[in-house]
This record gives sequence, C-alpha cells and structure tokens, in this order.
Amino acid sequence: MAATAAIGLCSSIGSITEVCSSSSSSRIVEVARIGCIHRDFGRFPRKAALVRACSIGGGGGDARLPPSHRAKAASLAALEQLRNAGADRYTSEKSSILVIGLSVHTASVELREKLAVPEAEWPRAIGELVSHNHIEEAAVLSTCNRMEIYVVALSWHRGVKEVTEWMSKTSGVPLEELRQHLFILRDRDATQHLFKVSSGLDSLVLGEGQILAQVKQVFKVGQGANGFGRNLNGLFKQAITAGKRVRTETSIAAGAVSVSSAAVELAAMKVASYGGLSAAQVVIVGAGKMSKLLVKHLISKGCTKMVVVNRTQQRVSELQAEFPDSTLEYQPLDEMMRCAGEADVVFTSTASDQPLFYKDDAEKIPAAPLGTRFFIDISVPRNVAACVAEVPSVRLYNVDDLKEVVAANQEERRRKAMEAQTIIEEELRSFEAWRDSLETVPTIKKLRAYAERIRTSELEKCLAKMGGDELSKKNRKLIEDLSRGIVNKLLHGPMQNLRSDGSDARTVNETLENMHALERMFDLKAELGGPLELRSAKQPPPAAPPSS
Repeated sequence: MAATAAIGLCSSIGSITEVCSSSSSSRIVEVARIGCIHRDFGRFPRKAALVRACSIGGGGGDARLPPSHRAKAASLAALEQLRNAGADRYTSEKSSILVIGLSVHTASVELREKLAVPEAEWPRAIGELVSHNHIEEAAVLSTCNRMEIYVVALSWHRGVKEVTEWMSKTSGVPLEELRQHLFILRDRDATQHLFKVSSGLDSLVLGEGQILAQVKQVFKVGQGANGFGRNLNGLFKQAITAGKRVRTETSIAAGAVSVSSAAVELAAMKVASYGGLSAAQVVIVGAGKMSKLLVKHLISKGCTKMVVVNRTQQRVSELQAEFPDSTLEYQPLDEMMRCAGEADVVFTSTASDQPLFYKDDAEKIPAAPLGTRFFIDISVPRNVAACVAEVPSVRLYNVDDLKEVVAANQEERRRKAMEAQTIIEEELRSFEAWRDSLETVPTIKKLRAYAERIRTSELEKCLAKMGGDELSKKNRKLIEDLSRGIVNKLLHGPMQNLRSDGSDARTVNETLENMHALERMFDLKAELGGPLELRSAKQPPPAAPPSS
C-alpha cells in the first residue's frame, strides 16, 4: 500500500516502478518524499540518483546491516545525490538576465495601455513575479511608450514562460495575441537594450531625456521592493551611468525633443493654417511632469495663455510660479467639459486609467472657435477614447501619431546614435566584468567556513589540553584572538586574489582561474549546500559595479 502511494505521489517526476522493483516499501516512500521535495528546483537527473539509491539498498550495500538500516542508508544516499545534482545545476550555470516586453516599436497604444502598470503598483508586481519558481529578481519599467519586465531567472526559457503568463493574466490579453508583439532579449542583449533605453536611443524621440528619469525611478522604487536583488540593482545603476555619460559626452541631447515637445510640434503643424498656436485657445488636462513640459514648449511656440484643468490647484500654482510671464488659468476637474468646449486644442496628460472623454462628450460640447477641435492625448492608458475620432469636427492624436513629427532628420539621428554606442559598449563590458566577479562570492564564503571549522576544532583541542574551564576569560580570549589572527593572515592573500572590481576582463579571468584552483585544492565543491538552501537564500545587494 505504501509503495503504491509513493509511486502515485511521484508520477510527476517519472515512474520508479522498474527502477526500484526490489526495494522495500519504506525506502520507496522515503525516496518518493525526497523526489517531491525537490520537484520545484529545475530538471536534474533524479532517475540516475534513484538507480544508485536502489543499487545501494537492493544488493550493492552492506549485507551485514539490518534491512531497515539498509533502507535508511539508501534513502540518505538518494537524498545526497539529489542535493548534489541540484547544487551542481544552480552553481555551474549562471542565472540569466531577461527582458520581456513591448514598446512603441512593436505594439500599438491600444495594447500598451492594457499592460501598463502604474508606478504605485510596481512593488506588488515585483513581488508577484519573484513568487514564481524560476524568477529570482524582477523589475518593472512602464511608461507611455513601453512596458518591459526585467528578471533574473534560474532557467531562461521557464522564466520567459512565467513572465509572459503573468503579463497575460494581469492584462487580460490572451497569450496568443501577446506573443505576436513581445520582444525577448537575454543576458548581453538584454543588458545592452536597457543601456540604450536609458540613453534615449530606443525612444520614439531619439535622445529624449525623460526616459533616464524613469529608469532612475525604477531603481529608486526597487530599493524598497522585495525581489529587486543584487543583479538588477547593479544592472540599473550601470544603466543610469550609461545614460548620464551619453547625454554629457555626446551631442545626442542637443536639439533633442521629448514626447511633450513632439506633441506641441504636432499641434503647431495642425493649426498652422488657422494662425498657429498663438491664435488658438489651448487647454491642458493634468498638471504633472508631462504637462509642465507641455507648458514650457507651448510658451516657446508663442502660446502664452492657456487653461490648466486639474484635480487640485496646488500643482497649477507651482506652474504659475515657474512661468510668471504667461497666463495659466486654473480650473477644477468638474469644469473640464466646459473648458474643452471653449478650446481649439486639448492636451490630455493624466494618470487616469479610464478615458476622460468619450464620443458623446465630444458631440455635446460646442464647436471649436477655429472650427476643428484637436485632441492630443499623450497619456497611457489613453485619456481620450478612440471613438472620439468618429466625431466629424474632431481630430484625435495619441502618442503613436508623434512618429509624424520625429521622422525628420533620420540621418542626423543615426550619426548621434553611433557616438553613443561606443559609450554603451564600455559600460556593457564594465557590467559584465562586475557580474562575472560575483561568481567568486560563494567560493569566498566556503573558504572562510572551511577555515573557521578547522580553527574552532583545533582551538577546542588546544583549550582542552590547557585546562579548559580552568583558564581565565582573559587567557581564553587571547588564545581565541590568536587563532582568528592566524586564520585571517593566511586567508588574506587568497581572498585578495578572489576579489575583483571588474575593471578589466584580464583581472576577471585571472580571478576565476584562482577561484577554480582554490576549489580544487580545498575541495570546496563539497562545502556547497543543497538546492533547498540555494533557492530560499536571499542575499542583500552587494556593492554595485564601479561607476565610470
């Protein structure tokens, strides 16, 4: 009965009936329990471990032992095999850095808004992502032009599966539809992509600076989120360094425009035949960072009088103080429809997850002073429903329509991107070297633990010979300090050779060679804990890679 139950319990890890046909019921139950404990830690050769366990207990073991003892020995051997197999897998293979996402280049605003995650929800999203079996770390970068999930995964293909399923579940978009628009990058390609993003090279508006601030915000939010670990901590810090260098050391920022400035440029193009923005009645709905940039660029185009509709007056008052030479009129949100009815151009930029304007609203409000009303919506999710475009007297534009503005001067943009690519490659090499150097951390810990066991063992022998409890506390402390001092002096050289700042590839290669040599000399592979310890251990972020 016990054997049958055990075989049923382990059906998910492969049948063991022919492998353990001669085994006792108790051993089958024990091996089944062990196999199921380790079920969630990736694929490793369980069957081989079970074969060895059976050979120990079924005739290959010590015949002088009672059957119950032989069964116990076989179970322990099977457990050790499983632990070692799992440990070898997750220490010999470095976890992968992945980015799974979509952007203005791969998906429409209709799809992007469904997957958008507000900043306030980033910690929750990170927690949900790292709760999956193969995801160790996670970060969310969600803006009006992109939604990207960065993870460190124990298994890259399983990590991709878990992230895409999470994206589908949270957005309600079927997997089949989602996969058509996603891009997936791994390790070096994923790292390079983030560096390009932070540098403004992957933006709809090449060189725009707002994305760097958004990457910084991901890093800031991550500091307080469980699941933003040492690899992503270092990755985003290096990405911020790359973005800063590109903006200060190249001309990519010269003349660069933001989404807000492109929106103003688009509005200027559309109302040019009506006398330009200086002659238009302009309303801005929202008073956040994007709206502030809208005000700035509208003023530069000669529009010095506009209405700002917002939930509260405080932010509008701040805008009024910052732009004292312009007339910024505050109106509360419940006056939005009236204000829109008096406007020629309506910009919308709020954090609302529902549209503020529908077709019925656009039809009810009075005709625009210029005859045609332009809605320019730079929010994701959108603030103006797509059906508003069906109203004959309305022209509706969203962030995807800004491509019309940024299509000019493509050759100049490519030249600027080439300047930045050299810096990105330098920062990429620096990050890779730093991450390679992290491989030595487990060896350093194991070497210290190995030395500490020897120290304490020999110390106990010494103290026993010297009288043990008869020694004074002062003398005991002197002897303990002496033993620690000797160990620290002996370990200083090896430790220094294991530590690398990742400043150049040569140093890292030498460090890894030293690490492998120490592991062979001291048999440190045997010091490694099992997969349960490896999977559950949460290490605090170490020092991030050196900034340039």
